Parts: sequence; C-alpha cells; structure tokens
Amino acid sequence: MEAPDGGAPGATPDLLVMRGIGKRFAGVTALSNVSITARPGEVLALMGENGAGKSTLMKILGGVQPPDGGEIRIDGEAVTFDGVGAARARKIVLIHQELMLAPNLDIASNVFLGSEGRGLLAPLARGQAREKTKALLARVGLDQSPTTLVGALSVGQRQMVEIARALSVSARIIVMDEPTASLSADESQRLFTIIRQLRADGVAIIYISHRMEEVLELSDRIAVLRDGRNAGELTRQEATTDKIVALMVGRELTGGYFPPRPEPDPTRETLLEVKDLMVPGAPAGVSFNLRRGEILGFAGLVGAGRTELAQTIFGVTPAGGGVMRLDGKPFAPRRPRDAINRGVYLAPEDRKRHGLVLPMSVAENTSLPAVGSYNAWGWLDRKTERKVARAEVTRMATKTPTIDTAVATLSGGNQQKVVLGKWLAMKPRVLILDEPTRGIDVGARAEIYRHVAALAAQGIAILMISSDLEEVMGLSDRVAVMRERRLVGIVERAALSAERLGAMMTTSVEKAA
Repeated sequence: MEAPDGGAPGATPDLLVMRGIGKRFAGVTALSNVSITARPGEVLALMGENGAGKSTLMKILGGVQPPDGGEIRIDGEAVTFDGVGAARARKIVLIHQELMLAPNLDIASNVFLGSEGRGLLAPLARGQAREKTKALLARVGLDQSPTTLVGALSVGQRQMVEIARALSVSARIIVMDEPTASLSADESQRLFTIIRQLRADGVAIIYISHRMEEVLELSDRIAVLRDGRNAGELTRQEATTDKIVALMVGRELTGGYFPPRPEPDPTRETLLEVKDLMVPGAPAGVSFNLRRGEILGFAGLVGAGRTELAQTIFGVTPAGGGVMRLDGKPFAPRRPRDAINRGVYLAPEDRKRHGLVLPMSVAENTSLPAVGSYNAWGWLDRKTERKVARAEVTRMATKTPTIDTAVATLSGGNQQKVVLGKWLAMKPRVLILDEPTRGIDVGARAEIYRHVAALAAQGIAILMISSDLEEVMGLSDRVAVMRERRLVGIVERAALSAERLGAMMTTSVEKAA
C-alpha cells in the first residue's frame, strides 16, 4: 500500500506537498510544473544555480507571491495563501538571506513583531513578551537580554533572533535561505546545532545553500531545480558533490572546479609592495608583496581585517602609517579614484551595495568607472559604451537578455560577471577580489574561477579575499592568513592544508615560511 501523496509504505507522511507549481513574470517562466515535499523532522536541501527558481518557489510557500498554477497541501489539506500572515498562521516561516529585522527595536519587539496582540503596550503584556523571548533566546543559545537593541547585535546573533521569532509562532516549516552567507565558522556551527535540535523536535527545515559541504553534512534529502523545473532528487546516502553539480548544471564539471595553473614562480617581479601598512583599528602594520601574474589569497575569520585591508589599499579609508609601492613607485591613494588612476581596482564583498548600481543597465554599469573616457565634447559616446559592454558580456559569458537590461534582474553570478567586466574593460594591473563567489552557484563559480586564472595568466596581479578554504586553496599561489587584524603568516601553495590554515586563523601564532 502506498502512503499518502506518494510516500513509501510506513514512511512518515508528508507535512508539505507543493505540486505542479508554475509562475511567470512579464512573459518569462520562472517555475514550470515544480513539485517538492517536506516531512516532519527532516532537512530538505533545495539547490540550483542562481535563477533556477528556488527563491520564487519559497516566496510562494511563504505567501509573498501567489502561484500561477499548481497546489499546496499542508497535512494533506489544500491551502491558499493571500499573504505572509496566512502562511505564518499555518506555521510556515521564511528566514531570508537579508534578515528582516528592525534594528531600532529590541529583541523582544522583533520576536513578536506582527503578532503582538492588542495588549502588548500594557506593562504586563510587554513583560510577558520579554519573558517568552528570554525562554526562546535560551533555546537558540543566544546570551542576550530581550531588551537589547537588534542594531547592536552581530549578523550571527541576528540570525538567532530570526530563528527565535520562528519558534515564537511554533513554526512547523522553516525556510532558511543562505543562512551562513555572513556567519563566522563558530556561528555556523552553532546554527547547525540548532537545526539538528529543530529536526529532532519534528520541524521541517528547507535549507537553501550554495555551500556543498553544508548540504552534505545537514540534509536528509536534496531537491535540485534547474531552469525553473525539477532536475532531480537525492537522498543523503546517494548524494555526492559530482551528482549534485550534474543535476544543477545539466552536465558534469569536467576537470573539477579549479582550472589547472602553473607552479608559482618566486622569481617574478613584485608589482605591489606593502610595508608596515596601518589599517584603521589594527594593532600592528601589515607587510607583504604581490607579484605580477600571482593570485595571493587572504584567509581569515569574519572580522579578521581582510576587507579593511583591501579598502585601505584601494583608498576607501586612509592608512594610518606605512608605505606602499606600485611598480617601484610610491602608491598612497587617498580616495578610490587615486587607486583607479594607477590601475588598482576593487570588486567589493557586497556587489549589490558597493559594486553595482542596480537600476542601471549592464552597459551603463560597465562604463561607469571610466565614464569620463566615453565623453566626446561633453556628450556621452553611447556607441563606444555599447561596444565595450558587448565585448565584456562576450568575454565573461554573462547571461543577460541585452546590454540594456537592468543588472537588478540578473542572477548573482551574472551580476558578479558585470562587476568583473567593468574593471577588465579598464585593463587592471592589480585586481582585488573580496569574496568573489559569495552567494553564487557552483556552475557560475567554476566560470569565475576560470576567468580569474586567465587574468593571472595575462600578468594581472590578483589579491583574493575568501572565507571558503577550498576556494582560497584551489586558486591561490600563496595564502596570507589574518587574525584580529594582524597578518600572522603567508603559506606557499605546496604547504597548504585546511588544518594548517584553520590553526593559523584561530589560535596559532605560527609564522609561515
């Protein structure tokens, strides 16, 4: 005998069934006949390339958007959601990648925001809310007072508040969208512990992530979308990185993620020399050399000072001391334009806030850093602008309908290609990449890795900051490790290991040769 909704005999009945879901936007099909199920007490990983339809499917589940077709069943009962409140009433909570909290309110107010009831303003009701919040914070392991302002919390602590908020409505289905994207290693492990506790309590977790190791560690099943359709499903026992990638991209990534690179050449000339550079807030100066055609990776935990170092080199923040030399000549940028004029460019960690102007087109974003060079007698030379934009779209294999398409509509991987393309159009000498593949799917990652390796082969010096140890070891010629805004050592490629880098990032004071 078959279990309800197609489950195996004796299996746990499905808590959630989404069947035949379709969604179109302005004539573009985002989802076509997509079906997934989730059971109580399991972690279902939902994977796919950027633009595969994961977020759209979850927004439909959370009541943010209505489907154009298909059905949703909870405990076998057909349901429709006319808004987020209707989904929450069914104990469905979405925790978005960009956390939906009010920083000017305290924790208790955020936990019960939207479900206060008429009496919350009364002293007794507010006291009850704080007491309930205190119990919820204890459950998620957050040692903070309910009266603490959310704006004073770290990203990891805010993530715990979001989970406490879900628990406040006794959520039965919790969707987590890239929950570790901005978390430290310790915060991520704490999150994993909470996820396992929720699973043991019978909560269904739908976990969206591009981090393969997390998915393989946490999930009971893995559902994969490709181009808005079901691509397949794997159990924990069946799943491997290669199988997941093949479902996501429709092919195997031959040769692995990382392109072959020549052995590091220590005799190459130094292009950028940094000596005793004082980064704001750092206890000591930072010193290193960057060679022509080299990829120098920077590893470290969140808050180690890597981004601050990059911003100082790029002229976003002034140095407090020390010297830099570019091609043997003094280099002391007081603003980004000074660095850009010398051929030093930064692709920032937050591409949406600092790397792109989202409402503007691909062509306009590509020309923006050098817009002055497109001026002819006071008029913008659109013909040249469009020619350069087309060349960079072709070079980067950027998937965009046209160069006039707003970058806000592109997937994360294609947005990152636009960021890289705009700098490559200016022929960089030093390219600083801060978390170049954060939030990007494995297929787009492999493409970006190939581009980065090709740039190094052309003689461009690359300083790459990454919190992904596999990435930083797979691409770098050498890896510099920072801890507490200090450079604690530089490791040559031949001596790289995750264990060694991990020790240097946390407790070791080892100085690598």
